[in-house]
Amino acid sequence: MAGVSLKCGDCGALLKSVEEAQEHAELTSHSNFSESTEAVLNLVCSSCGKPCRSKIESDLHTKRTGHTEFIDKTLEAVIPISLEVPKVAKESEEAIAAEMVVPEVDKKLLEELEAMGFPTARATRALHFSGNTSLEAAVNWVVEHEADPDIDQMPMVPVNRHVEASKPSLTPEEMKLKAQELQERARKKKEEEERRMEREREKERIRVGKELLEAKRIEEENERKRLVALRKAEKEEEKRAREKIRQKLEEDKAERRRKLGLPPEEPSAAPKPSASIVEEKKSALPVRPATKAEHMRECLRSLKQNHKDDDAKVKRAFQTLLTYIGNVARNPDEEKFRKIRLNNQTFQDRVGSVKGVEFLELCGFEKVEGEEFLFLSRNKVDMQVLNSAGSELNSAINNPFFGVLQL
Repeated sequence: MAGVSLKCGDCGALLKSVEEAQEHAELTSHSNFSESTEAVLNLVCSSCGKPCRSKIESDLHTKRTGHTEFIDKTLEAVIPISLEVPKVAKESEEAIAAEMVVPEVDKKLLEELEAMGFPTARATRALHFSGNTSLEAAVNWVVEHEADPDIDQMPMVPVNRHVEASKPSLTPEEMKLKAQELQERARKKKEEEERRMEREREKERIRVGKELLEAKRIEEENERKRLVALRKAEKEEEKRAREKIRQKLEEDKAERRRKLGLPPEEPSAAPKPSASIVEEKKSALPVRPATKAEHMRECLRSLKQNHKDDDAKVKRAFQTLLTYIGNVARNPDEEKFRKIRLNNQTFQDRVGSVKGVEFLELCGFEKVEGEEFLFLSRNKVDMQVLNSAGSELNSAINNPFFGVLQL
């Protein structure tokens, strides 16, 4: 019986043809092949039609897909194997060299394009790159590529390029009408695309504009709230200062009357509540705990009272503290603004000498590394506290009545 397969003597694989044996040899480096009467197994999956050439392959297919039914078509595909090596097509020694020439195009279509007024190079290029199919395709190509820098350069292709047979040509009048129609159609298509792109750009501009306006509105609203809070704090501070000055003036007036031997000034006709009633009312009122801003204000007032003979030094300390707070508020992620060396000479001259460290601690700074640094950790940065600190410092710097009298 004639052989129907080739068997690899190294691994036992069955191969259908000499070509498969050659591929097997290239992949495995096996070279021991012999003719075999054992046919290559051909199991076809009844569910999806996939052919399997071995029991192992069919088992793998069943494992992957769950298909278990196979049809054995081994005998249907058995043919005697040919041991002749197929001849490989060789290129002719007289093959044409890769010489570049002008491509052959439909001469009738070329003449029609030239009759429309297109230069020869442009018309040839349009016919070549549009597939040399029709006048309409060539005109559309010209319209779409009219901005190309090489639009009027003659195209070059290898010498073995050919074109399809041309279609029937048109009369001169038909060519002009067709050209006008195609150019108008291409122009409208291009204008429509430009209008669409312009609409998309306008939508994007409107969206960005709305986002900018909203961001600006939010920023202005926050700034307005900050200024309102700042003015309110300044007014309260001025009111307290005026009340202290009024009380001081009343005391001075009473002292002058006493020294001059004059009787005390008569109190107003309205009866004053007794001390017991006042104390009772005070005890009935709830005690409100001091806020962070009040602690900051009291700290700054104490600092100014302790150095009331050197206003320039106090003002410089307040401005330095405002700089530290402002740097942290504007750059909360920058560690260099949240860490202050206590023994730094500039810090000691401006802040340490007036004991301004307490104010920074009220803002969240803590002494670290053996009390060598003041550090404000990122998770303790409170913008509300920093804004309050900035408001109090601005009031202390700009309010002439700040800290005039001790509470």
